[in-house]
Amino acid sequence: MAVAKAWRFSLISANKLALFQSHNGYSSNSNISDNKHPYWRSTATTSFHRKKISWSVVCGLMLFGLGLISLFTGHVASDLDWYSQHFANPSFYSRLDGGRREPIDIWKSKYSKYFYGCTERGRRFAPSVREQSSNGYLLIATSGGLNQQRTGITDAVVVARILNATLVVPELDRHSYWKDDSEFINIFDVDWFISSLAKDVTIVKRVPDKVMRSMEKPPYTMRVPRKSAPEYYLDQVLPLLLRRRVVQLTKFDYRLANNLDEELQKLRCRVNYHALRFTKPIQELGQGLALRMREMAKRFIAVHLRFEPDMLAFSGCYYGGGEKERYELGEIRKRWATLPDLSPEGERKRGKCPLTPHEVGLMLRALGFANDTYLYVASGEIYGGEETLRPLRELFPNFYTKEMLANEELKPLLPFSSRLAAIDYIVCDESDVFVTNNNGNMAKILAGRRRYMGHKRTIRPNAKKLSALFMARQKMEWDTFARKVKSCQRGFMGEPDEMRPGRGEFHEYPYSCVCEKPFNDDDTSYNENHHTETSCHGIRNED
Repeated sequence: MAVAKAWRFSLISANKLALFQSHNGYSSNSNISDNKHPYWRSTATTSFHRKKISWSVVCGLMLFGLGLISLFTGHVASDLDWYSQHFANPSFYSRLDGGRREPIDIWKSKYSKYFYGCTERGRRFAPSVREQSSNGYLLIATSGGLNQQRTGITDAVVVARILNATLVVPELDRHSYWKDDSEFINIFDVDWFISSLAKDVTIVKRVPDKVMRSMEKPPYTMRVPRKSAPEYYLDQVLPLLLRRRVVQLTKFDYRLANNLDEELQKLRCRVNYHALRFTKPIQELGQGLALRMREMAKRFIAVHLRFEPDMLAFSGCYYGGGEKERYELGEIRKRWATLPDLSPEGERKRGKCPLTPHEVGLMLRALGFANDTYLYVASGEIYGGEETLRPLRELFPNFYTKEMLANEELKPLLPFSSRLAAIDYIVCDESDVFVTNNNGNMAKILAGRRRYMGHKRTIRPNAKKLSALFMARQKMEWDTFARKVKSCQRGFMGEPDEMRPGRGEFHEYPYSCVCEKPFNDDDTSYNENHHTETSCHGIRNED
């Protein structure tokens, strides 16, 4: 059909142009002055005069050629707006845009079957450099909680590859807010980490004693700027590494640029989704809790709630707790002397405030999850305790946490916040639906992993749009509220078409590591009975 449209377009345009020329005193046989149109003059010296070509014939041929081009592209030249939005990444994602108004399966994307995770090394990706031939040893000190450190470890492997360095197993953060003195070997399978990446980077557990004794000075320590490009490491770090043999990079979290060469992005995925495997005790306990949820219900939702007092204080938002809340969070906020004064109302309108547990429950019920749905709630200390959680429990009585499921098994891990976070990570990853009330590190890391593992349903609140709805919910009927929530959440449900190159953090949108399966046009057909839907702002959108 596209070819036929282009063919008609070329003929009609050529005929119109011929009529236009005739109307202005031109004809197909009229001579065109060489002085007025020097570009059509022959550049060769000949003894004969070349026959002049009319404008209508030239333009007709050009437009006909454009029609032939559409034969191979499958698009019509008049669809310039489509090209401007999709030419950079013409893929099956664009096929999904037409279905934005059809009902969404809240448990599983119908299009996930067309995608799979792909991290194979390219043929030009050279093998890793041996330890003796490398440019030196790279020490890494990570920063933050478990998932923030996970991003640092992932990027550390990529930086070692860029520098042709031998990576020493990264050191975990023991001094931050979480005060967890766990080492890498206590959380991750270190032997698997080293062996699975052997073709990419040489990794050792420690710098050899012989090398340490031969050094005239201790390892050079430095902190690189956030999101530094590979060129920075080559210009600033490599010379130091060659001179000192051992360099330590501190506070290593988000210290590598988001956008990298595709082979390096795939290396990120090999590290994050394959090499970083939890230790056997953690893995077995986490999967055991997920199995217990499955024994109670065929399907379950995992909700990651970030509602700790320090997190709420840092956000600068207000959650309806009166003067008591303002005083308590205000006192906590004094820990950060450099924080600016924020308007709670302004932050909420901008979508910067995490949803309350009650708001999460309302969103899920409005999306269509029934009262008997089973919830696994992953959280730390909840500000307000059981009083804050009560509305969510009332909306979803089948409410479980790792503490409720594990009993005595969890006791050895209680002093270690990162190991507890690993248990939550595993259960959330195993869930049918993952929901978050925030946009923190765990939410991003798990969202990216679930996309890589088959676009498993992942719901991220459209907080900017939902905040106005929650404030006005008492003024509308439930059916109206639910309809608007569903409209607001389109584009935030973990559908494949939400992922585009350059969107957000690569850890959340690993576009280089998700490939398309072969498909037929029949597989992507939609219900073409377009309908009118009320938007989350009450404006009626016509399809």
